[in-house]
Amino acid sequence: MDTGTHVVMGLGIGALATLDPVVAQDPITAQSILVGALIGSQAPDFDTVLKLKNNAVYIRHHRGITHSIPAVLIWPLLISWAILLFTPGANWLHLWLWTFLAVFLHVFVDIFNAYGTQALRPFTRRWIALGVINIFDPFIFISHLIGFIFWYTGFHPGYTFLTIYGILIIYYLLRINAQQNVIKEVKKIIPDATEIIVSPTIRWGKWHLAIKTPTQFYVAKAENKNIIIHDEYDRAPVPKTPVIETAKEDPNLSAFLSFSPVYRWEVEETEEGYEVRFIDLRYRSKGHYPFVAVVQLEGFEIISSYTGWVYSEDTLRKKLDLATE
Repeated sequence: MDTGTHVVMGLGIGALATLDPVVAQDPITAQSILVGALIGSQAPDFDTVLKLKNNAVYIRHHRGITHSIPAVLIWPLLISWAILLFTPGANWLHLWLWTFLAVFLHVFVDIFNAYGTQALRPFTRRWIALGVINIFDPFIFISHLIGFIFWYTGFHPGYTFLTIYGILIIYYLLRINAQQNVIKEVKKIIPDATEIIVSPTIRWGKWHLAIKTPTQFYVAKAENKNIIIHDEYDRAPVPKTPVIETAKEDPNLSAFLSFSPVYRWEVEETEEGYEVRFIDLRYRSKGHYPFVAVVQLEGFEIISSYTGWVYSEDTLRKKLDLATE
């Protein structure tokens, strides 16, 4: 989810904690838990700082180890111990438990969007992306704001957010059902589909689709029960040529391939040598595929590369030129 939603969820967990008798009777513990829940709701995304290094490192590691099973256990320990340095009178066990819930909820809700997480590390590095909820979902965010208004006007915060989270569980179930209905409609028109990657949008009835068959890739969208196919590509296996094998050694392309489950590839011969391009098919926007990895070679020597989101060819060229400097 986006940062704003994680923040309001952290506050929501802090409100829910008032149902805990120990918390209700101890203002210091209650304040500590509110801080712990806020920090815990953000902690797994601290790896965003990797973007300062470069896109390849960010793409390969964001939502990786910081969202793993060990991290979900370690974050609450670090946060609760740090808070106790400033509020030694707080009940540590209850502070840890509610901070743990905030961290767990962060990772749990992240698996429902199209980006996903490596939440089952160290057992597997597979990306878990259920494609049910958009990165920013207005219903989830506004539900929390309504809860804060009720809290501010005197309603019990614990029961208020217990009700809101009950409603959100139903909302998630409805979204899962809506997604399954989209998959059923796709299978009606593409019965040999082997994999259907569904990406939700901010609108309830609109979904982006990347579909694999044994021989084709389809890029489509679903609007309510209507499946509209935008593009169709032959599913050509990536050849093991010297040019492509060299390009795969580049960190940018390597990071792209570690993350993207559905892509097409191109090799173009240039005056200097070759340009190898891999294009993720999940993120079509206004007829353009913005998430790419590009490697430029002189002979079999890599001279420039880039991976990330770009929305025009001019911007991509500028980024590749900067990479050569």
